Amino acid sequence: MAQTLATFYAFGGVAGLFITAGAEPGAGRWILLCLSLVALAGSAVAARRAARWPRPAFHVAVIAATVLITIAVLVSPDPVTALAAATLTAFVVVDAHLFFSGRQALAHLVVAVSSTTVALLVTGGVALTTALGLDLVLVALGVVTRRLVMRASTASRDALTGLCNRRGFDDALQELMAEAHRTGEPLSAVLLDLDRFKAVNDTAGHEAGDRMLCRVADAWRRELPASAVLARHGGDEFSLLLPRTTGEAALALVRRICAAHPDIPMSCGVAEHHPRESASQLMRRADRGLYEAKAAGRGRAELDDSAPSGLRTHAVPDRTAARTA
Repeated sequence: MAQTLATFYAFGGVAGLFITAGAEPGAGRWILLCLSLVALAGSAVAARRAARWPRPAFHVAVIAATVLITIAVLVSPDPVTALAAATLTAFVVVDAHLFFSGRQALAHLVVAVSSTTVALLVTGGVALTTALGLDLVLVALGVVTRRLVMRASTASRDALTGLCNRRGFDDALQELMAEAHRTGEPLSAVLLDLDRFKAVNDTAGHEAGDRMLCRVADAWRRELPASAVLARHGGDEFSLLLPRTTGEAALALVRRICAAHPDIPMSCGVAEHHPRESASQLMRRADRGLYEAKAAGRGRAELDDSAPSGLRTHAVPDRTAARTA
């Protein structure tokens, strides 16, 4: 999201400079130049900071783009320049449909198209039919973008649980590793495996096994922070990415979630990303932690930090034993 936002702001700013160069001389031309420079500055800010923004901040960024474009249309010194500035609304439409849910994207589309249309009519010189023609193009662009987003989402989602599948996880891993490298913030990976899942399938049937997998997805999804990426790799194996989280903090979180759901026995391996470490190396260390957890008796969470002190093993608290004590 951060890279996409920065890219659209950058191209919007550059396009604004070209539009300004072709505009008729006047005060409006200087305002257009300032708006273009503001968009370029916004691109620089987004490139450096947006990776750490909460999701609501992206709504503000998209609305800000709509405001910049609307002002550009209003101050344009001639109808051709106004119409050219209005076409930049396409960036807002695509951004909204890439970033947000269907209803939220539709709200941004309505606001952007309405404000641009009103601005074109207020400036004069642009016929209503011309403005409506541009609106139809923008709406069509939004519809197509939404369909492409839905298709891509389906390709990277597990049909049973609704979580990311292996492809979606790998894409997220590469993106978050690039972010961690750029910002220097920690990133932790976790592999999770249901204990004795085969026995559930053998005794209660595959439908019972599917229900348990869905329970895992629902339980963990409720407990995890919004920035986490939870995926099902297949079978009873799950994976988790925790951006801006150290290995110790990730381990504590995993222990807490496991303790909160003793009816879903799981073994977990945790690893924190080290500088210059590849994705495969990170996941191999998480897998090694999972292997150690299984070998130590299951129902455990183990951290592989590749430090001289070795692995730190932590047993998941047994609530049943606590109640009987």
